[in-house]
Amino acid sequence: MARPNPDLINALRRTAKKLKEGAPYQWGHMGGCNCGNLAQELTKLSKDQIHTYAMQRYGDWNEQVDDYCQTSSLPIDIIINEMLNAGLMLEDLKHLEKLSDKQVLARFPVEKRLALKHNVRDDVVAYMYEWANLLEERLLEKIQLPVLEELSFA
Repeated sequence: MARPNPDLINALRRTAKKLKEGAPYQWGHMGGCNCGNLAQELTKLSKDQIHTYAMQRYGDWNEQVDDYCQTSSLPIDIIINEMLNAGLMLEDLKHLEKLSDKQVLARFPVEKRLALKHNVRDDVVAYMYEWANLLEERLLEKIQLPVLEELSFA
């Protein structure tokens, strides 16, 4: 699971909001799919740039992740590297593309969980918001506030 951090949480929420408000979405397009839309937010590249870079190697996001090389100079590997630097793990990208992370899915009511479709905009939006909420909760669990000693008013 991704490393919870404010920038990643906000990127997920911004991506979900943009999709909800009508940003281009096309599941079969490497720059306009689930991962592609998040990649746009994290890298500031356009959907067409991401798609063009991804097409320099074969496959969908799952295959691109399987073939990812940290030291490669292929643009898609540079994009994936930026996403990893934002706190994501390789498995997160696979799960996002298929809306399949069990920890995120467990937060939905069973009937919604079973009905989620990986290539339906509204389902992607719901998944991203719920994932952001999960990461935020995990981040807040790590925050320790100092205990203040009881003040005396003598």
